[in-house]
This record gives sequence, C-alpha cells and structure tokens, in this order.
Amino acid sequence: MKKLLLVTASLVALGAAPAVAADLAARPYTKAPPPMVQAAYDWSGFYIGINGGGGTSHKSWDLVGGVSEGSHDATGGTVGGQIGYRWQQGPVVFGIEAQGNWADFTGDNISQVFGDRNRTKIDAFGLFTGQIGYAWNNALLYVKGGAAVVSDNYNIDLLGGGTLASASETRWGGTVGVGFDYGFAPNWTFGVEYDHLFMGSSTNNFVTPVGLLQADSIKQDADIFTARINYKFGGFGGPVVARY
Repeated sequence: MKKLLLVTASLVALGAAPAVAADLAARPYTKAPPPMVQAAYDWSGFYIGINGGGGTSHKSWDLVGGVSEGSHDATGGTVGGQIGYRWQQGPVVFGIEAQGNWADFTGDNISQVFGDRNRTKIDAFGLFTGQIGYAWNNALLYVKGGAAVVSDNYNIDLLGGGTLASASETRWGGTVGVGFDYGFAPNWTFGVEYDHLFMGSSTNNFVTPVGLLQADSIKQDADIFTARINYKFGGFGGPVVARY
C-alpha cells in the first residue's frame, strides 16, 4: 500500500512539472520608455513690440565763441515701438532692430551770461541698431549699437514769462545699449533695456523778428531705460533636446 501511494505521488509531480516550467518562462521583451524631452527656444525670426520707460538728457549751452551759459538735465517719460529680426547660431543670437519713440524730456537752467532761461525738450527719438547676444534657452542677454536720431526743441524764455526766441533740429548721433529678454509664453517675450545716446554738439541760431539774438553750441547725451514686450512670429518651437 505504501509503495502504491509513493508511485502515485511521483506520477502527479511529474505531470505538474511542465505546467510550472511554463509559468516560469521568460516574459516578452518590452522596450524601455523614451527619455523625457523638452523643446528648446529658438530666437530666430521677425518680432514686433512696444516699450515704455523714462530717460534723462544732459544739455550744455555755450555761446559760439566759448562762453558757457550753463547746463541742465532734461528728464521725462517715453513710449514707443520696435520691430526687428533675429537669427540664432547655437547659443549665439544676432539681430537688427529699428525703434521709434515719442518722448517728453524737458529741463531748463538760468543763463549765466544773460540771466534769461534756456529751456530744452526732446519730443521724439529713434534707434537703428545691430545686436549680438547669448541665449540660455528662453533667456537672452544682448548688447547693441548703432545710430540714433533725436528731435530737439529749444527756447530762450524771459524769467517773467514769454519766449524771446526758439530753435529746433533733428540731430543724428550714436548709441550703445544692453538688454535682457525672457520668453514667458509661446511667441511672447518680456525684457528690459538701457541705452546711452552720444549726440555730440550742434550750433543753433536763435532769431527774433528783428534779427539774430544769439547762437549757441548745444552739447547733449542721453540715458534711456525701457521695459519691452515683443511678439515673435513663428513661435519658439525649436529642435527637441533630451532633458537629463
């Protein structure tokens, strides 16, 4: 009887072996999931935007012949727009831009020679510049330089009120600047910028109805700070890169 039970148990064990072996068979190969990726910002393309801020322009009035009438700072606000194109080579970004702004930079001083008031105002300016910058994905730091043009108005006023003579001019000079742009949404960037304008000296004749009142060589430069918002056509979708 014991021998019969032992033989039966052996047969059962041998019959179950194939089923166990089947359960232990290797599972089918499954490909590992791809690494996480993110789209890199591409700064290449046309853009257009608006800007606003403030500035100051230092003015020095000298009578033709070398006698100084004094100096003052003309300060105020500005608002305008810009349009440009950028192209990117690796992390380096090149660009060209045209900017036009309305301005209200005003100031005056009492003439050290005549005792009347010398008053100046910048009511508009334009910048035409090239840029070069370095990009960290959606952040861009750049420097710029090129030509500047300014619309100036000058008055010689009596201290008690009234204008003796006026002059105006459109003056060309140079500019250098630095800025930072940040891409905060597809197609949109926000930035800040500082520009220094080198406008040199220019002679202006102040003429009254009865003839020439005086001629002044007026020297000026300007410092302008603006915040900017740009819309870039084509978005910032660039090549896909692995994120580690």
